[in-house]
Amino acid sequence: MFIARKGRNRRLRRHHVLDVKLSTQHRRRMRWHRLAVLAGSAVAAAAVVMIVWQGGQWLLRHGLYENRAFAIHQLDVETDGVLSREQIRSWAGVRLSDNLLALDLGRVKRDLELVPAIESVSVERVLPHTLRIRVVEREPVARALPHSASGAGATNSNYYTLDAAGYFMFPLETQQRALPAPTNEHLPVLEGIPLADIRPGRRTESAQVLAALGLITAFQRSPMAGVVDLLEIDVATPGVLRVRTAQSNEVVFGLGEPDPQLRRWHAVHDHARRTGRHVAWLDLSVSNNIPAHLVAGIAVTPPPRKPARNSPYRKKHV
Repeated sequence: MFIARKGRNRRLRRHHVLDVKLSTQHRRRMRWHRLAVLAGSAVAAAAVVMIVWQGGQWLLRHGLYENRAFAIHQLDVETDGVLSREQIRSWAGVRLSDNLLALDLGRVKRDLELVPAIESVSVERVLPHTLRIRVVEREPVARALPHSASGAGATNSNYYTLDAAGYFMFPLETQQRALPAPTNEHLPVLEGIPLADIRPGRRTESAQVLAALGLITAFQRSPMAGVVDLLEIDVATPGVLRVRTAQSNEVVFGLGEPDPQLRRWHAVHDHARRTGRHVAWLDLSVSNNIPAHLVAGIAVTPPPRKPARNSPYRKKHV
């Protein structure tokens, strides 16, 4: 019978273990060395970027933006309206000898378009010495008389002007116009506009005013344009426009389409003329059985119509 040998505890056996001892100071020195290398690399990269950036700025400044070879020698200004070129140059804030490349074209365009009389502007560099400015002006089609300024004390200084789109403008001064200087005296007057609604450079929000401007535009291409002159349009009464002509006609228009109403007015006018009468009052806001008051032609001596004026604005009207 064999006696089983008792197994030895392997944990008590001795094994050869590779003993590597690293000092704490050596590890710390390696860590600081890596940090120093990274910091030095970052500083060097930043220095290179700064040198390149400053060098580029110096080259741009001395090679382009302060180079007298790109000084403005000519301001080429054109407009389709009545503003003088000298006035446009003044509003643009550009001087001869300014550097063409350093000029902020966006600033020039923005400053000019802040002028209420100007609709749009294009600004272009033409190297090496020319700045080209093209201006589209707002053409006034009516004068606006604020409600508070109506009455016997109203003067021309109280007027504003409007273009066909409804933008309010200041009347141009004589020195701002090109020669010969046209006036706005022939434009019809819009009466009854609250002063708070008149904001030069901004578009009207009044349906009454927009309808009156639409009526003026439609009138200019209607047969009545060769017969009477629009003198005043009262926009104070909601829903209707009260028109007075230089030929002593008083006509009430609705806010709807003006063209059919103008055709009805022309038909009534022709009928009155054939019967030797004059249209003293007419209500075109009523579509059927139009109310009208005709008087004998001998009782009224209307002034002759003013001759047609050619617009000084070089625009294509459709």
